[in-house]
Amino acid sequence: MLVRALLVLLLMLNLGVTAWWGLRARVSPPAPDAPPLGIARLQLLSERDAPAARANARPAIGAPSAALRDATATVPPPAPAPASPPADAAPTSTPEATAPEPVAALAKNARCYSFGPFESADLAGSARQYLQPLAQRIAVREQRAAPARGWRVLLPPQPSREQAQAVAQRIAAAGFNDYFVVADGAEANAIALGRYRTEDAARKRAQALNAGGFAAQAEPLGDARASTWLDVVAGEGFDPDAAQAAIAVQRRGIDCAKLR
Repeated sequence: MLVRALLVLLLMLNLGVTAWWGLRARVSPPAPDAPPLGIARLQLLSERDAPAARANARPAIGAPSAALRDATATVPPPAPAPASPPADAAPTSTPEATAPEPVAALAKNARCYSFGPFESADLAGSARQYLQPLAQRIAVREQRAAPARGWRVLLPPQPSREQAQAVAQRIAAAGFNDYFVVADGAEANAIALGRYRTEDAARKRAQALNAGGFAAQAEPLGDARASTWLDVVAGEGFDPDAAQAAIAVQRRGIDCAKLR
């Protein structure tokens, strides 16, 4: 019985507290204290900066931005379309390209010569300038000589016979054979070091001598270089003997049919 009485008491207390909490009067918040007259109210930094930030974020309406004004100012007005020619206007004629004039045919009694060979293009150019006023036509021709008959290895001519003999003794002491000293001619006192059928063999011989301290050279036998000739169609009053003496080269008479 005691326990039941306690439970009823607790239930009654809970119901009483709930009723009091629900029926009590609402307490209004206290009114803020009014500051004294003549003294400004203190403001927080967040309260002071908030209105300015909202004002800056709101774009101005009605006034165009500076970038928009600059962009519209720099755009040039569209260029007027070119006026089209009238329909009845006659088309302008363009001058047609003129065909090159054909080379004049050679006379039946024309005389033709070939002058050369010239050692360089500069000498051939100088001779052509001399012959140009005297000739009807001049053609430059490159002529290839026959291929080399072989190759040789030699040392350039020495200042004297004694020096050439001394160099030959040094070559023998270095273990090289097949050599002799040229006694006379345009290559007197030169030291010949052998002849070969192929360029590779001559190059190997020269390289071996160079490694031993000798300035040997490999050269082709015969003239395997290209030569320059001037084929000339003689003009009126052309003197071939005087022309040959002036440019100091060989002269050959050739068939003019080759130059047509």
